[in-house]
Amino acid sequence: MFEKGSFGYDLDFLKKHHPNLVLLSDEAQQAQLIVLPAYQGRAMTSTLEGPSGVSFGWVNHELIASGLPAEHMHVFGGEDRFWMGPEGGQFSIFFKNGVPFNFEHWLVPKELDTEPFQLVASTQTEARLQRAMCLENYSGTVFEIAVQRNIRLLGRAEIENAIGVPLDPSLKAVCFESENILTNSGLKAWDKNSGLLSIWIASMLNAAPRTTVAIPYQQGDVQTLGKIVTDDYFGKIPSERLLVENGLILFKADGKQRGKLGIAPGRALPIAAAWDAENGVLTLAQFSVPSGAMDYVNSLWELQEEPFAGDVINSYNDGPNDTGNQMGAFYELESSSPAAALQPNESITHFHRTIHLNGPFVVLETVAKQLLNASLERMEQLL
Repeated sequence: MFEKGSFGYDLDFLKKHHPNLVLLSDEAQQAQLIVLPAYQGRAMTSTLEGPSGVSFGWVNHELIASGLPAEHMHVFGGEDRFWMGPEGGQFSIFFKNGVPFNFEHWLVPKELDTEPFQLVASTQTEARLQRAMCLENYSGTVFEIAVQRNIRLLGRAEIENAIGVPLDPSLKAVCFESENILTNSGLKAWDKNSGLLSIWIASMLNAAPRTTVAIPYQQGDVQTLGKIVTDDYFGKIPSERLLVENGLILFKADGKQRGKLGIAPGRALPIAAAWDAENGVLTLAQFSVPSGAMDYVNSLWELQEEPFAGDVINSYNDGPNDTGNQMGAFYELESSSPAAALQPNESITHFHRTIHLNGPFVVLETVAKQLLNASLERMEQLL
């Protein structure tokens, strides 16, 4: 018997509904991760203290238990969800041709929502999955696609190597990464005229009143690097929920008001973070940002003049949508690959890594300054 909110509770719950889940763990059985082939090889949730530890991924227990269909999206949750972009615009794969760009007509393709991926192989620390699919965009272009997902749980030495700083012995840590490979399995090349796809990874995490997303950005001239942040995906984010200054973006992640922001390639750095001040957890997201890549799909919900002027990094905070309903009390850290102009049998690969750290405030403060060039105190300005 485990309390709700613990990893053991989520493990027991998910085993009941999905007996074929994959449980990854380190040798000490403290760092653990649940992978669900049924949910597109989704990394559902992790912990750094074994079954009794906190479950970091947001899990929609009510929806999963109900087994009921959902109209727009089955919001199952999960810390590393495989999607593809663009979400909006004339090359969207989330809107059918000719419909308005609003929530009523937004629809997640079943291949990214309810249909399973095939588990190819697994070990104690890795799961390998794959899926073939066919998707059509708003403009009528059909894409034949092969997807491969390799999910790995990293050991302590691998974590230190990944973040480039040593971990103090007082810190508890869990880290996993997804390697996502998108292949053009058709006979036609993908080009800008008919639309391109991108790999899009979203991490759904539990929102809390004292949680703040913190994203460092490249400072410099607007004419050279472009604007710092797009903050009006679902209406402009109010100033009391968003702070942008001196190389750092702060965004309130309380699950109370719907909002989304994005950082374009001219400003993007390969890291984002969230600070849960109530539970003393520093979450880091690292991801691929290829040098010189500037074409990213645009996901704004409108017909676009610049369909490849999209974002590398996004963060979403859930809240009531335009129908008055809410998906859940979660926030997201998201990353995307460049737009994939692929020849037949050509592939693109995108990595996304999630790290949770817990320990003494002063030690976490040191990590935050080293990796984000920001103190935890600064990250609490919106609280």
